[in-house]
Amino acid sequence: MNKTITGLKLGLPKEIWTQDIDIIAPHLKEWRDIYNGNTPIMLTPRTTAEVSKCINACRQNNFKIVPQGGNTGLVGGQIPMGEVLISLTKMKKIRKVCKVNNSMIVEAGATLQEVHNAANNFDKQFPLFLSSQGSCTIGGNLSTNAGGNHVLKYGTTRDLVFGVEAVLANGDIYDGLTNLRKDNTGYDLSNLFIGAEGTLGIITAASLKLFNIPKYTQRALIAVQSPKMAIELLEHSRCDGKMSMFEVMSHISFNAVVKNFSMVRDPFKKAYPWYVLIDWDTESKAMGLRLAENLLSAAYEKKIISDAVIAQNETQSKEIITIRENMSAGQKYLGGSIKFDITVPIEYIPSFLIKTDKLITKLIPGCRPVAFGHFGDGNIHYNISQPPNVEKHIFLGKWDDASELVFDIVTEFNGSISAEHGIGVMKKKELAKRSDPVKYNMLRLVKNALDPSNIMNPRVLL
Repeated sequence: MNKTITGLKLGLPKEIWTQDIDIIAPHLKEWRDIYNGNTPIMLTPRTTAEVSKCINACRQNNFKIVPQGGNTGLVGGQIPMGEVLISLTKMKKIRKVCKVNNSMIVEAGATLQEVHNAANNFDKQFPLFLSSQGSCTIGGNLSTNAGGNHVLKYGTTRDLVFGVEAVLANGDIYDGLTNLRKDNTGYDLSNLFIGAEGTLGIITAASLKLFNIPKYTQRALIAVQSPKMAIELLEHSRCDGKMSMFEVMSHISFNAVVKNFSMVRDPFKKAYPWYVLIDWDTESKAMGLRLAENLLSAAYEKKIISDAVIAQNETQSKEIITIRENMSAGQKYLGGSIKFDITVPIEYIPSFLIKTDKLITKLIPGCRPVAFGHFGDGNIHYNISQPPNVEKHIFLGKWDDASELVFDIVTEFNGSISAEHGIGVMKKKELAKRSDPVKYNMLRLVKNALDPSNIMNPRVLL
């Protein structure tokens, strides 16, 4: 088979392909400018049947494929480097909502915000919340098994899905759009596609789990002296499953936001080393305020916390969460950034940070470790900001050395080199190096079984 764009186009409706450089350009650049790609053609199927046609046309003309959702990925898995780009953004339908069963079937190109809105219209919620929810898509969330701020209560994306519909590398359509809560009829095939980063097929739709909207969410921002105190606060404040969010921010990450965004203000009169953001879901505002006041007063008396601001209304609640939502954007004001998305067992977080901070500042003198994230589930966004007196390109040239150091410590503490952003292109060498050999071989066996010609996202994961 000859590799020919003409042959590819002849097999597809003209409405679903483009070679217009201006249209394609935004899909070839990752938002942090780390990955910039190229593609001979972009396909934008409108239905699952058209996705199947696209894959068959690519296979018959010997083209490899990179699928893309909202292009918000952080490890390069959605950027083509010469492959055909298949964008799912035209597949946005909310196919069905079942309030009785607490389920919703949506197409992969729907944004997370659109899914939230559809669920809210039925007085339900889909409890995956990400700062990029206005642009990231359900297909991308599934493909990377996204986490977000509410994993502590609801789990990762994998835990929020009944099943998926996907098109395989041979063009076959797998229909796993069940809404059954019990189904012991063999392997959980839908789960194979969740977290697979498009390497086994293209997810085209999903059956999602819905939940009741909390009657009231009480939010508080708390100052603590150390990560150790933050973990003590976590145990102190869990409160019978009412806690739905536990986010921690170092002073440097917190300060980068409050100093550089006009819509954000520092609610404290003095600076503290660390900050914790907590949500509790309660039956009423009165119960929420009473719960927060009682728990945090007791924590203050035990010297676990140094200060606290308890949101008294929706406006204050939004002001607090805005700080956390702008953590990544705030770091741009600190210069270049080497970023890690890792997880370690919760009890090891303080020891991990002490050891890593010490060694990374020795490796890169003058650098500024910036740690924040979902400490309630062990997920740390451990980033390193550029030393003020070092040029950006010289600093970023230390990325591989920094990765080796950080991942060695993650391994020492029995953690994972990828918590919620996937492996992509960025971490695939580390995955091969650090995985259990049996696990890694099993991953390859699954890939070879479902995609023997390696046409689905061929440079990613393995």
